[in-house]
Amino acid sequence: MAVEEKDIKEVADALGKKFDEFKEKNDKRIEGLEAEKGKLSGQVDTLNEKLGELDELKTSLEQELAALKRPDGTGTKAASEHKTAFMQFVRKGIDTGLGDLQAKALQIGSDADGGYAVPEELDRSIIGLLKDTSPMRQVCNQITVGTPDYKRLVSLGGAGSGWVGETAPRPATGTPTLGQIAAFMGEIYANPQATQTSLDDIFFNAESWLNGEVAREFSEKEGAAFTSGDGVNKPKGFLAYDLVLESDKTRAFGKLQKLISGAAGAFTGDNLIDLIHSLKAGYRSNARFMMTNLTVAYARKLKDSQGNYLWRPGLEADKPSTLLGYGIVENEDVPDVAADANAISFGDFQRGYTIVDRIGTRVLRDPYTNKPYVGFYTTKRVGGMLVDSQAIKVLTLSAA
Repeated sequence: MAVEEKDIKEVADALGKKFDEFKEKNDKRIEGLEAEKGKLSGQVDTLNEKLGELDELKTSLEQELAALKRPDGTGTKAASEHKTAFMQFVRKGIDTGLGDLQAKALQIGSDADGGYAVPEELDRSIIGLLKDTSPMRQVCNQITVGTPDYKRLVSLGGAGSGWVGETAPRPATGTPTLGQIAAFMGEIYANPQATQTSLDDIFFNAESWLNGEVAREFSEKEGAAFTSGDGVNKPKGFLAYDLVLESDKTRAFGKLQKLISGAAGAFTGDNLIDLIHSLKAGYRSNARFMMTNLTVAYARKLKDSQGNYLWRPGLEADKPSTLLGYGIVENEDVPDVAADANAISFGDFQRGYTIVDRIGTRVLRDPYTNKPYVGFYTTKRVGGMLVDSQAIKVLTLSAA
């Protein structure tokens, strides 16, 4: 059954009612007698979990509705012929003429190591599925390149300026400093398996199966790499860059500023406010928090000095739940609340981090290694890099 606007409204209404119930129980837990606190804590935790489920359901329905409204691409005749031949290769292993059609559609030849390039339309579908399932792809900048590596220049400032009188000489100012940064690239692979019997079944949607299997496998590995990967044969995650205490005025380019919560494994509303305002105003308009689901549950219980909850549910379609007025990205690859954990990040991830996809996903069909299954060894080159180290801040849950 297709998703409708009324479905989202019903979930949003349920989210609002459940939040009111959560506030009532949590307030009683805070103010109640010691004998009642144990029982109320259990009720609060249950309601907190339900709030998370409803919030996730609302977001999922909104994404599904947006996908239904998205127009399908038609493509060129050459691309259509390439896709038809490629799916014949997937189902039957027949590759007659596929190399020529691939060269005509994509202007590339066969891989020296074997395998064929996924048709452009399917390649876009895989990236689209990855974006839907990967929190980092949802918020970070993404570019597609045609070369194995990617580098770019960034301005480090330093041009200088000054005040002069109307007829005074104009002394030379400093030269703007440019720095070169490079993406940390790696090849990611998946090897989904299907029986030849299922591939022969005309009712088996081989295209959807291959897209879904590859997207799920890639998404799990990519998400961890974009968040905390060490940059060795994989992207370097933003949390793997140096985290230092210096502010933007004194911190070297390429290092992220971290703030200390002052309590091991804990944080307060004041910590979150400090985190927000450590980011320059120009970045805050598109900024959001990033944390795990358990950390969101922790933050959901926090109040300001007037007793107002800092977390607010999104009660309208396309209006996400917020924390101190900013959206929240749930990323399970970020550390949970624990002593010395870099548990919360805040910033404009679109400006701060770039994901680099090399155009072309390749598939090698293997019907021999794992009979009676047919394996589809699928590879793609992908990278990531920190582009603007002033755009993201990190809260570390340490005593000092």
